Amino acid sequence: MEDVYRPAEDSYLLAKHVESLVSGNILDMGTGSGIQAVTAALKPEVKSVLAVDINPEALGEAEKRAYDAGVSGKISFLLSNLFDEVNGRYDWIIFNSPYLPSEGEADEHAWAGGAELIERFLGGARDHLEPGGSILLIYSDISEPDISGYKFDLLEEMGLFFEKLYCVKLSPT
Repeated sequence: MEDVYRPAEDSYLLAKHVESLVSGNILDMGTGSGIQAVTAALKPEVKSVLAVDINPEALGEAEKRAYDAGVSGKISFLLSNLFDEVNGRYDWIIFNSPYLPSEGEADEHAWAGGAELIERFLGGARDHLEPGGSILLIYSDISEPDISGYKFDLLEEMGLFFEKLYCVKLSPT
């Protein structure tokens, strides 16, 4: 079975901005262990969270994290490849994307996808945002996606040993 992405520097960078910005109805794309979904659900301004992942093992871990945090009643879980099974519109979409470039068959969904996957995500995200809604996204300078069609706000950058991570807020133009 595929590995579940464990919270790391990128997760905590994004969670800081989830904590300070999101409200309303939230979609946590690629929820992994559920850190972003739980961070959002703990906020009184957040009505509901849909946590989505392609990996059933990740959804199980996210459900356990939500239960342990006492917010399982505020979060729904959905098995989906990006937006394939997602319905509805959301005030915020959170995506700690698997931003490292694909290396072929050795890839794991938890970390590989790069610019191509982020661009596929951005192509579907617009149809799932409420008017005035925004996206919180993490990506790396190793695979910078084309974000044309979105207003770009750099919230924070973090230098790591071999790359720079960016936490950005994107809004459809």
